[in-house]
This record gives sequence, C-alpha cells and structure tokens, in this order.
Amino acid sequence: MAKFPGLAALLGGSLVLVGCNGADAPSVEISTRTIPLITQDELEFRDLDRNGALTPYEDWRLSPAERAADLLARMTLAEKAGLMVVGSLPGNAPLGEPATGYDLEAVEALVVGKGVTHLISRLATTNAGLAEANNAVQEVAEGGRLGIPALVMTDPRHGYTELAGASVEGGQFAQFPNGVGIAALDDPDFAERYGELVREDLRATGFAMLLGPQIDLASEPRWPRNFDTYGEDAEISARTAEAFVRGLQGRADGVHPGSIAAVIKHFAGYSASATGFDAHNFYGRHSRLNEEEWQQHIRPFEGALQAQPAGVMPAYSILQELELDGQPLEQVGVGYNRYLLTDVLRGQLGFDGVILSDWAITKDCSQECIEGHPEGEPPSFATVSTAWGVRDLSRVERFARGIEAGLDIFGGEDDPQPIIEAVEQGLVSEAQIDAAVTRILTQVFALGLFDNPFVDPAAAGAEIGTADEIAMGRRAMAESMVLLEAGDDWQVSEGTRVALFGVEADAARAAGLVPVDDPADAELAVVRTRSPHELLHPQYMFGSMHQEGSLAFAADYPALAFLRSLPEDLPATVDVQLDRPAIVTPLKDRASTLLASFGASDAALLDVLTGKASPRGRLPFELPRSMAAVEAQRPGAPADSADPLYPLGYRLQAD
Repeated sequence: MAKFPGLAALLGGSLVLVGCNGADAPSVEISTRTIPLITQDELEFRDLDRNGALTPYEDWRLSPAERAADLLARMTLAEKAGLMVVGSLPGNAPLGEPATGYDLEAVEALVVGKGVTHLISRLATTNAGLAEANNAVQEVAEGGRLGIPALVMTDPRHGYTELAGASVEGGQFAQFPNGVGIAALDDPDFAERYGELVREDLRATGFAMLLGPQIDLASEPRWPRNFDTYGEDAEISARTAEAFVRGLQGRADGVHPGSIAAVIKHFAGYSASATGFDAHNFYGRHSRLNEEEWQQHIRPFEGALQAQPAGVMPAYSILQELELDGQPLEQVGVGYNRYLLTDVLRGQLGFDGVILSDWAITKDCSQECIEGHPEGEPPSFATVSTAWGVRDLSRVERFARGIEAGLDIFGGEDDPQPIIEAVEQGLVSEAQIDAAVTRILTQVFALGLFDNPFVDPAAAGAEIGTADEIAMGRRAMAESMVLLEAGDDWQVSEGTRVALFGVEADAARAAGLVPVDDPADAELAVVRTRSPHELLHPQYMFGSMHQEGSLAFAADYPALAFLRSLPEDLPATVDVQLDRPAIVTPLKDRASTLLASFGASDAALLDVLTGKASPRGRLPFELPRSMAAVEAQRPGAPADSADPLYPLGYRLQAD
C-alpha cells in the first residue's frame, strides 16, 4: 500500500518538480511550485528564503535538529509565535454548505500575514479534492518570508461515528469500527496494519498530523466519548495504542518523511468524569480519581510512548481528589498543570515531543459558556471555552500559564499575538519560546515537509478507498462484534424472510435475505439500535451533540417498541451499537441472539449473520446491570460496577 507522493505532476496549473539524485549520491524527494531550486554538489535543494544561496536550514543533508537550530536563529519573535498556534482552515463555501476547498484569501491572511503554519482541516470532499486543497495551502505557505511549509492536521476520518470536534466525515476513505471496536479485537498486528493504512491515506491527501489516537481509559460508562477510546482494560489499551502509533508513524523511533505525526490524547484522567459529562462543557469540567486509579489511566500512555509519538494532547479536566507524591494537584485543567505536563509527562515518562493543547483552553468563558444559551437561541462554537481553573486570568496570562506548564502549541487559536505580548510583558521568556519552537521545527523537518510538501491528487483519487481497503474495514467491523447471547442455530441461510428495524432492505437483499413488511410473514426479525442517551443540556454547544445521561433504555424506546410488537414466537436477532456501555437487559430478555457492535455497517452485520464473518470481539468495557450500579461506581476505576450483566472481556463461546 505505497501511496506516498512520487512522480512529477502538473497540479492546478503549477509544475511540481521532483529532485532525484544519482544512485551513489544521497537523495531526497523535492517538490515545489513557486520556490526556486538551488543546485549544489550536483544535488537539488529548495531555496526557501530565496537568497540564491544554500542556507543551512535548506540543506536536507543536515539533521532535523541542525536545520531547526539554524532556522530558529533567523526567526523573529512574531514568526516563532506563529508556530505555536493551530489555526483553522476556512472552507470556500458559506457556513453550513459543503465546501470543495479552502478560502485561499483567508488562508493567506492567516499563513503569510500571521505566520500560522500549523492548521487543522475539517474539509470533507473527494480524496483528489483534499489533495488539491492541501496543495493550495502549501503554495500559499511558499509565500512566507522563510518558506516555512504548512503542517495540515486532521481529526480521525476512518472511524464509523462522526462527531464534530472529535472526528471528520470519512468521504471516500475506507470505514472501520470506532476505537472500542479496535480494542474488542485485541490484535496489535491488526492495529498496526490499520495505522499503516491511515498513514498512507492521510499523507497521500496532504495531511501530516493526526489528532489521535484517543487512548483515554473508558472508566466512566456515562462519559460521551467512550466510543473512540481503546476501552477500559488498561493493558489492552496500552498495547493497542503502541501498535497503532507505530503503524501511523511508520516505525517506533519517531517521525520521518512519510509519517503521520501521532498526537495521543488526552493526558490523562479526562474520562474519569465526576458526573459522567464531558469536560468540553462547564458542567462537566471535573474528573475524579485517586492515585491508584491514576496509574491505570496513564498506562495506555506508557504503552503509546514506547512508539515515540510526535505529540501529546492534555485533557481539559480539573482532576479532583488526586494526590501525587503526597501533594494534592492544583485545581486547574491539565493543560495548565505544570506538575502533570513537566514533572510527570516529560520527567517521569520521558516524553520529549510536542505538547499540543486541546481546543479553546485560552478562550474567555462568557455567561453562555457557564449557563448555556438562552431558550430559543441556538448554541454556538463561538461561546465555547475550556479555560477550567483559569477563567479569572486574561487571555495573555492564560497563554503564559500554558507555556509555563509545558505547552508548546495552542489548539484552535488563529492569532499568535497573545504569545508575543506574554514575552513583551515578561510573563514568559523568549528562551521558553525558543525551546518550544525548536521541538516544533525539528518535527516538521523530520516529516520532510520543508523539502516535499506537495502530493499527487491523481494518486490520491486512485489509491485511497480501494476495494481491498473497504473490504478490510468491513471485515474489521464484522469481526469486532461481540456475541452476547445466541441459540444453536443463530446464523441464517439465504432466502430467509426477515422483518427489519434499523437495517436497510437493500442491504438485506444483497446478503441474500428476503425483507418482508409484515412480521407475521417473517421467519426472523433483525433489529439494530444504539446505546441510549438523553438530551439534557441542549443549550450548550457540546451538550447538544454529545451522548449524555442514563444508559438505560426508556420504556418507549423505538427498538423496544418494535420488539414488543412482534409475534411472540418470532425469533429476533438484536444488534446494539455501543457508543457507550448500555444496560441491555430489556434487549436480552426478548432477543434470541444478541450482538454488540462498535460502529459497523449493515453489510458487516449481515456478514456475521450469514456466516461470511465470525464475531471474535470481546467486550472492551463491562455492561452494567442497572443505573444504580453505574451511579455507585467510581468514575476513575475501570470495570468496578456491582454484578455487571456482562463483564469486561466477555464473549459467548459459540460455534
């Protein structure tokens, strides 16, 4: 699956030249649009500063650290500050309408005008279109004084579930189960191959960094973001995270040309929500765990760090009750906690990469941020803030506190001016800025972006989302399912008449089954549903999007109503997609076969039911017996609810 940029191509009317040196000489792939090339010692280099001579940072024969040191010495404070924020790439369509590319005038104001070259893209279009759009950003970046390339990053795009702020529509990429499905397989070899596929897909479309994997330990069953963790078994999460990062970066010794830089998240304790709510929201800003539980929450990060990920993203939460080395933690969000970021993450765990904050931690928290928007007024991302524990500080002071704590880059910030002001006001030193920028630049050089920032849209269009990749994803979705209950003859044969709920009739026909409208004419009912949730805080932006509240199915839940309407003697196969754990007792009581899935297409489910694939997953988290048990458990302790209906790791041993 080699998809990395290769041959010279005419892209958007601009020639991309590929420098290729003799077999006996050192070589590197070179691509450019407007930056001229320099030839020295019969080798080609990009003249990034356009001075007609080979400046050391332009010399790909030097190490990334040597090139970073040379470039740092040539940068102004404003240019350094520009590297320390992640701007958002604006789409070329009005808000709410599908974009096909970026607003390049706005991109130029951000990249050239402000020096912001770390950029997040949420563009969802064709693979060739993504490549062309990201190439256009790189061409804009060529116009900067020093020719610093753009580093375009993305949230995950290959998982089944799309959630604003956590993942992006996959478009033409192959689709795979959510993170808990990868954990259900507990197969590091597969996780590494999956990471390789993600690397090749993203790099071919012009991305160089993934904000993932998400490796929070899923200890609080009500927490809305459980779906993309690696579950609540700390050892499975650790080995899965290590394997995926190794695949994503291409090897286990850090990034190199062709890698996707992995940003493991969220260090740590985010998932130990004190109330089961998400810390994007003011009402969910606290986590609660003790020192023993903390050791389990950092175990996935210890595993991932074995593969030397490029970045770590701290959690939003304020960690209550936690004492380390006999001292209670300062009650600020993890992104502002110097002890956790500098003493623990860097000192004890040995991380030497880039620490990138999660989004909006320096934003002002308005009344709408605290109390939600008034009734009748739709919530807005504009009022989102996660400045937990530092709301009383100014924006400049928050940036300074974050840098003092150990942050190198601030996510979701289009303006580096507060960093400049923090230095000018003496709140942080330029030496601290230099240390952060050195780490950042060293990685960008190691990724090969200074030499070869462009990709081939034709290859992206042809080599991503192939039939083989789609089949790989479909098989993973099927095999990650967990068989919870089943009789002797739970699989079905071609021609079986089926009554459907939550399953497309066309998918059933494609599997050789015969959909019927009247359950009285059916031989089997096939029912699909998802873990339940309540809309408890619609006045908050993330409260309106995240799954919250009870894990119990309400009496009038549509899937239950359908099951009750069936003839009593009609067998029913029920699949529940577990975005969070659920109390599945009412499904268990009626189903003849009960399956758990973690993001799977109808086709993948029907592969299992017709015997084309075997479910080999084990539960990545326990399924509680009651909400009383959920409310009594510790949010930071994995698998601790009383007498669970199905324990962590459960799988029915069925043929």
